[in-house]
Amino acid sequence: MTTEEDSRRLAELGYKQELARTWSGFSNFAISFSIISILAGCFTTFGQAWNNGGPIAISWGWPLISVFILIIGFCMSELVSAYPTAGGIYWWAAKLGKPIHGWFTGWLNLIGLVAVTASVDYGCATFLNITLNRLTGGAWEATLSQAFLLFVIVLALHALINIYSHRLISLLQNVSVWWHVAGAAIIVAILIFAPSEHQSADFVFFGTNNNSGFGSGSDGVPFWLYVLPLGFLLTQYTITGFDACAHVSEETQGASKSAARGLWQSIFYSAIGGWILLLAFLFAATNVDELNKQAGFVGAIFETALSSPLATAIFAISTIGQFFCGMSCVTSMSRMTYAFSRDGAVPGWRLWSKVDRNRTPVNAIIAGCVVAALITLPALYAPPGLTTPVAFYAVVSIAVIGLYLAFLIPIWLRLRMGDDFRPGPWTLGKKYKALCWIACVEIVIVSLYFIMPFSPAGVPGNADFAWTSVNYAPIAVGVVLVGIALWWALSARHWFTGPRRTIDEIPAP
Repeated sequence: MTTEEDSRRLAELGYKQELARTWSGFSNFAISFSIISILAGCFTTFGQAWNNGGPIAISWGWPLISVFILIIGFCMSELVSAYPTAGGIYWWAAKLGKPIHGWFTGWLNLIGLVAVTASVDYGCATFLNITLNRLTGGAWEATLSQAFLLFVIVLALHALINIYSHRLISLLQNVSVWWHVAGAAIIVAILIFAPSEHQSADFVFFGTNNNSGFGSGSDGVPFWLYVLPLGFLLTQYTITGFDACAHVSEETQGASKSAARGLWQSIFYSAIGGWILLLAFLFAATNVDELNKQAGFVGAIFETALSSPLATAIFAISTIGQFFCGMSCVTSMSRMTYAFSRDGAVPGWRLWSKVDRNRTPVNAIIAGCVVAALITLPALYAPPGLTTPVAFYAVVSIAVIGLYLAFLIPIWLRLRMGDDFRPGPWTLGKKYKALCWIACVEIVIVSLYFIMPFSPAGVPGNADFAWTSVNYAPIAVGVVLVGIALWWALSARHWFTGPRRTIDEIPAP
C-alpha cells in the first residue's frame, strides 16, 4: 500500500494526514516489542511472581498467561486492520458502539498509558540507581530519593527525544529490537555458563514460594486461588502496551496490514524470548534464602550466582533496554493524548492536539510526562524492611487495569456486532467468536485480581496495617471511573459525539 492509499484510507475514517507517515512495518512492530520489553518487565516485576507463587508462577504462569494475551492480541489485530488510526482503541469503541463507549475506552486507555510510562521509567531509574551504585563502589548510595531523581531525569530525556525528532524515534525503535534480542541472548548465555551450579528442573518447574503473608502454605486454598494469581502480574504487566501498533498506525506505511501483523507478532516473540530469559533466572537462583531476604528482587540472583563485573553488566544491559522501552511508552502515550484531544475529549484539547512544524504533538508529550511524574510521587516511600515501594506495584496495577479494560470494551463490542463487522485485510474469520469470548473473560478476571491487596499489611483492619503497604490501584482506578462516569452524566454526554471528522473530501485514488 502506498502512502497515498494510506492517506486515503485515513480520510475514509475521517482524518487528514497530519502526522508524518515515515514508519516502516518493522518500526511499527518494534515500538510494541520495545514497550513489552522483556528487559524491563521480566526484571522489575520478577519479585511479584517470586513472592506470590515462586518458580511455578514463572515457569508455568508465563506461557499460560502469554497464550491468553496472544488471543487478546489477535482480537485487536483484526480491529487495527479495519481501523488503522491513532488512538485506535478509543476510535474502535466509538465506531462499534456509541460515544459513551468511546469516552470510557479513551480515558481508561490514556490513564493506562500514562501509568505504563510512569512504571517503566521508574523501573529504569531503579536499575540505573543500582548500576551507578555498583560502578561507584557505593559512593552513589542508591536511595529511594535518588531513584526518584533519576526517574524525573529519565522521563525528561524521553520527552526531549520524542519532541525533537520523530525520525530518530523510528530509528531508535529499530535499534531497540536488536538491543533486546542481543541483550537477552547475552544475559541467558552468562547465566548458563558463568554460575558454578544451577537449580534442578524440579525446582524450576515445580517449586513453590509464598512470601505474601497470605495463607498457611503452598497446599492451602488461598495459595492456589489467591496468592498464585497475584504472581501472574509479572506476565500480564510485561506483555502489555502492544496497542502502540495502533497508536502509531497513522505514521506507518501499509498500516492496515503491517500494524495488525506487528501487534500480534510483538506479543508472540516477546512471549518466547521472555520465557527463555525467565527460565535462565530460575536455573541460576541457587541462593533461595538471599532471594527471599531481598523480597524476590531479581538482582539477588545475579549478585549471588555471578562475579561482580558480570552482575553489573546484566544490570546495565537491562537498564538500557528499559530506557528504550520508556522512550517508546512516551511515543504511544503522546499519540493517544493527541488523538483523544483531536476529538475534543481532553480538557484543553486545542493545546494537546496541536502539532509543531515537525508534525509532532509536543504539548501532548509534555503533559503526559508531567502527569506520569505526579502519580509516581508515592514511590518516594517504601514499607519498613522493603527496598521496593508498594507504590511501584500499584502504578503497575493501574497500568494493567487501565489498558486491559480499554482493550475489553472494543473487543466486546466487536463480538456483539457479529457478522455485521466489516474486517480489514487481516481478519479472524469465523474464529472471532471463541477468541473474543476468551479475551473478555481473561481481562475481567485479571482486573479483579490486580485491585486486591498484595500483603496482609495492606488490608484495612489488619493488626499490621500500614498505608505504605496499601495497593492504591483500586482507589485510583475507582476514583477515575467514578470521575469519568460523573463527567459523562453531568456534562460530556451533551457535547461529546465521538470521533470528529477533520476532512470533508476523500482524496481521489
